[in-house]
Amino acid sequence: MVADAPMKQGRRRMLALAGGSAMLPLLAPGTVQAQMPTEPPPLGSGYALLVPKATQGAPVRIGRVTVDTPTLADNGHSVPVRVVVQSAMRPDDHVRSITLLSDRNPRPVIVKAWLGPRAGRAELSTRVRLNGTQRLLALAEMSDGSWWSGEADVVVTESACLDAS
Repeated sequence: MVADAPMKQGRRRMLALAGGSAMLPLLAPGTVQAQMPTEPPPLGSGYALLVPKATQGAPVRIGRVTVDTPTLADNGHSVPVRVVVQSAMRPDDHVRSITLLSDRNPRPVIVKAWLGPRAGRAELSTRVRLNGTQRLLALAEMSDGSWWSGEADVVVTESACLDAS
């Protein structure tokens, strides 16, 4: 009877995993492509101070940057994000850096990645922690010194960046 206990736990675990994985297609949120806004973020938003600091005051144009993320994240502990910048990635025309910002996280600069023409593609995929429902903003610095942006909204049902107090 005692030797049989690990086998029963193994079967229970296997059945639980099989049942859970059968439900995944029904529960997994769809991925959407961010829509390009028609104007820069409003001055009242949390990005009003973040963007000039990240770009050292350079003007930011909207376009060329796509932020792909699920529209609904069950929790904010590990949200997949993909940032793609339209660029030829040649020595004379490439992406220097990609910055991903969050106006609701305690640390607003989520990701800062430096690229060069040898990167091949101007693309970044990662998982991030998010403090509730928010809009993510990605900034791309090009080799000519111009800055481009794209954004996406994420609804988070359980925040990850909670204050311990």
